[in-house]
Amino acid sequence: MRHFASESGKSKGQFYTPSEVSRIIAKVIGISPANAVAATTVYDPTCGSGSLLLKVADQAGKHITLEGQEMDVTTAGLARMNMILHDFPTANILQGNTLSTPKFKDGEQLRTYDYVVANPPFSVKTWSVGLTPGNDPYQRFAWGEPPAKQGNYAFLLHIIRSMKNTGKAACILPHGVLFRGNAEAVIREQLVRSGYLKAIIGLPANLFYGTGIPACILVLDKENASARKGIFMIDAAKGFIKDGPKNRLRDQDVHKIVDAFIRLGQDEELEIFGVVVHCIHKMPGV
Repeated sequence: MRHFASESGKSKGQFYTPSEVSRIIAKVIGISPANAVAATTVYDPTCGSGSLLLKVADQAGKHITLEGQEMDVTTAGLARMNMILHDFPTANILQGNTLSTPKFKDGEQLRTYDYVVANPPFSVKTWSVGLTPGNDPYQRFAWGEPPAKQGNYAFLLHIIRSMKNTGKAACILPHGVLFRGNAEAVIREQLVRSGYLKAIIGLPANLFYGTGIPACILVLDKENASARKGIFMIDAAKGFIKDGPKNRLRDQDVHKIVDAFIRLGQDEELEIFGVVVHCIHKMPGV
């Protein structure tokens, strides 16, 4: 899959999440053989070839319930084939536009999951096609309506709505979601105040096949959100190796990020094996 994405460039590369990044996501959401059962549910609203779902299943160490939606017809078929090849024939992959026509619902509401993972297409300019955000039947945009030509927060709000009350999630987004103003600033303030945002992991540039811009992983956790006092920020932008035209995380880079995340304490700033970690506390008015 990695070679396919590399050779295809932007045309199909956007549908593949590098396996090293998938490993990080699978570990930071906290799924493991100790807490996973057959009824454990994992959802990817923009599943591409399904590689991220499979990495989470691998981390769970057993057969769990996998569901994913993918807009591209060919790629959705590829994801189904990928599930069968990896011994997950019961995985449910559906084709369609997640934002305008979400397929996974319980009655008239979005289905909610134990874990949600996603690598949405960056900064989609047509995210609201077929959708009236101000009159969304699933109330995904109660915190605010994302800009017309920046769809990053639309996917994030969909993910939050798809999490159970104790659900965990991780989503890859471009750095712009952390600092852009106007409508995104309004949504970001609500996100911080909610306590759902547990951590932000800054990744090196040029990791992904559809783009060369740097990205970050937003780690969400609804459990005990009201008691959460801060947001951990991990700067891992400098740990990588050059691999042809792209950058790639080494095993040691993945280990540093995950180890730093697991060992996070209450320090304002600390360094763990060369990874700089900050703790930004929620404050009124932030």
